[in-house]
Amino acid sequence: MNCNRCKTTGFLNLEQLDDVDPLLVAAVLEAPAHRVALWIQAGASRTDVQVCDCCGNGEEWYGERGEHEKSDFGLAGPYAYNGGLPECNN
Repeated sequence: MNCNRCKTTGFLNLEQLDDVDPLLVAAVLEAPAHRVALWIQAGASRTDVQVCDCCGNGEEWYGERGEHEKSDFGLAGPYAYNGGLPECNN
């Protein structure tokens, strides 16, 4: 299931990178997820770009960025705080 909150990119505030460098958006979307997470943690973006807090926890993704795995749904999974469903499902 695609994450609607981040428009399947896996990031929030990604549009802020357009102000810094429009080519950076493409580079971030194509980079391996672990390298992007390290880049964000290092503060290199100098923006409010962050890992989506719907398909991830703001620091890393629960699975594939921009997607929700049905197997993660339920009160025992990462969406337990929201009744077992991702926020964009509401």
